[in-house]
Amino acid sequence: MLQSRPASHVIFDLDGTLVQTRVASWAVFRQVNSEFNLGVDDEDKYFALLKGNLFERMRQLCDSEAKADAAIASFMTKLGSDYSPEMIPGMVDVIHALASGSTLAVLSSNHTSVIRRLLTANAVEFCFAHVFGGDVEPDKTLGIRRFVADAAQGTGRRCSASYDEGAESVALAENQTVLVTDTVGDVEAALAADVRAVGVSWGMHSGSKLMAAGAEFVAVWPQELVSYLRVPESRSGAVGACDIASPVPRASDPTTTAASIRRSRRFVGAGQQQAPLASVTRGGSCGCDVGSPNGKEQIVAQEGMTSRVPQPLGRVSDELLDAMQRTMR
Repeated sequence: MLQSRPASHVIFDLDGTLVQTRVASWAVFRQVNSEFNLGVDDEDKYFALLKGNLFERMRQLCDSEAKADAAIASFMTKLGSDYSPEMIPGMVDVIHALASGSTLAVLSSNHTSVIRRLLTANAVEFCFAHVFGGDVEPDKTLGIRRFVADAAQGTGRRCSASYDEGAESVALAENQTVLVTDTVGDVEAALAADVRAVGVSWGMHSGSKLMAAGAEFVAVWPQELVSYLRVPESRSGAVGACDIASPVPRASDPTTTAASIRRSRRFVGAGQQQAPLASVTRGGSCGCDVGSPNGKEQIVAQEGMTSRVPQPLGRVSDELLDAMQRTMR
C-alpha cells in the first residue's frame, strides 16, 4: 500500500496538469510556427519542446534574439486571446480539498492574465496564494525558489479573498513543498530547486518518463492527489473545509459563461433541449455550505427551466469520496 506524503505547500503546473492543454495549446503554437517558420510542423514536435523550458527551446529554434523575442511575444499574445482549455475533470474538487490545509500556488509558462482568466472561470482563483506566470518568471526553477522563500511566512489562502491573518512566520520544513506537474522539464526544475515532484498521468508525458526524471509518485486519477498530499488536519481543525464565495458568472466573460454552461449540462435530462443559460450559482467543491439558499441544494436556473441539484449536507469529512462521486455524475 502506497504511503501518503502530505505537503504543507503545493505548487501546481497549469497546462496539462490543471487544464486540458494538448489540443488547445497546439492550436495556438501552430499559428506562431507558421508566422515565424520555426519548423515545428506537427504535434509531436511541439510536445517534445515541453520536455524542457518551452521559452528556451523556442530560442534555440530561432536564428536571432530579435526573432526569438518576437516569436515568444506572439505566442504569449495568442495565448491571451485564443487559449481556452477546460479544467481536468475532478481537479476543482482536488484544489478545494488541498486548500483547506496547504498553501497552494500556480507555476506556469503561460501568461498571468491567462492563468487568472482560467482560474476565475472555474471559481478557484482564491484558493491560490501565489501565481507565477511566464511573464513574471520564465525560469521555473527560479519561480519555485521565489515561492519557497515567500512560503516561509506561512501565509496561505483558504478559498476566500483574504490571506491568512496573523500567520506565524516560521522556516519552511524540509520536504514540505511539492510541485505537481505533467512534464519531465518541470520535474527537473523542481529537483533543481530542492523540492519534491509529483507527476500526473493525463498530461504531456507518460508516468514512466516522469518517474525516470525523478517524480516520487504519479497520479492516475486527480483524486489520488488528495489521498497522497493532503495534510491530515486543516489549520482550522476541520478536515476538508474551506470558505469560498459563490459568484454568479458575468455575461461579459465568455470563458466563465461557457464553463458554467458545461457544468449545467450535467443536470439536463437526455431528452431535454439545452436552453440558454440565465444564471448559475457555483458552490464550493470541498463540501462547504455555499452556493445554495439553504445548504441542501444548488439551483441551476435556465430559460424556462430550473434544475435543483442535491448537495452534501454540512462539512464533508472525506473529500476523496466526495470528489469521486462528483466526477462520476
